[in-house]
Amino acid sequence: MADTTKSVRPAWVDDSLFPFESRFVDIDGHTVHYVDEGSGPTLLFLHGNPTWSFLWRDVIRALREDFRCIALDYPGFGLSTPKPGYRYLPEEHADVVTGFVDALGLDGATLVGQDWGGPIGLAAVQRRPGVFDRLVLANTWAWPVNGVLHFEAFSRTAGGLRSASWSDGSNFLVNAFIPTGHRKRKPTAAEMTHYRRALDTPERRQASAVLPGRVLASRAFFAEVEAGLADLAHLPTLIVWGDADIAFRPHERERLEATFIDHKTVIVEGASTYVESDAPEEFVAAIRDWAATQRTDESRVGERDL
Repeated sequence: MADTTKSVRPAWVDDSLFPFESRFVDIDGHTVHYVDEGSGPTLLFLHGNPTWSFLWRDVIRALREDFRCIALDYPGFGLSTPKPGYRYLPEEHADVVTGFVDALGLDGATLVGQDWGGPIGLAAVQRRPGVFDRLVLANTWAWPVNGVLHFEAFSRTAGGLRSASWSDGSNFLVNAFIPTGHRKRKPTAAEMTHYRRALDTPERRQASAVLPGRVLASRAFFAEVEAGLADLAHLPTLIVWGDADIAFRPHERERLEATFIDHKTVIVEGASTYVESDAPEEFVAAIRDWAATQRTDESRVGERDL
């Protein structure tokens, strides 16, 4: 069982918007915040940038009736605090997630990864074979994109804005990414406040400012994730895809579909990057329907084995 560490949930977190108990655990010197709600098959939710476990609140609120829903914040994001010297690299986040999986003793889990949560989570799955039985991937990728004009332009542009986003009070990445990542609905003022307050100092904003540049700079990490995909290709996989996303295109979805042979794809029309927050009802329904199908398939296999 994990060794918990004492920390205080800040007063700006609205209990009506985030109605979960905040838990904290020490992972290699980092104070990692997470929520652990409900019981049943385990779903491990991993966020992207510049978000935190708050992104999953509507999905968790619905699914905790039938699943154990766990969502953590990477060090520097949300309510998690990094130890000194942390560089906020995706490969470091993968180390933390792997340590978190070990600390909680997870088993028989399903990874639910969106945006950066895809490659970070898949790296952890590769490092802990046997812990994860299934995958849910939403608007994400898992391979180097160096030389791909679409990603080169994003990484260089957003990475070039790092200094402004990091040092001044504009919170550029939150103000730019969160609205464009929602197309079916507009984030409320209260929601935007929760994303801004999580990154309300230059030190906090550094965590989100680093990642755009790492799309290209962490090529070795992405190559390692890509090399390990063959070992995961047999895992039952649900792909939930917002088709109004300007970041992740049909090409990325089709490559995931080609990689994970035992997959089901659900296209959420009109949804953008943060599909779980943009269209939570559709996201929840996709997981429920797929999970029911998985249970039916397992029952049939069991009957054949009798």
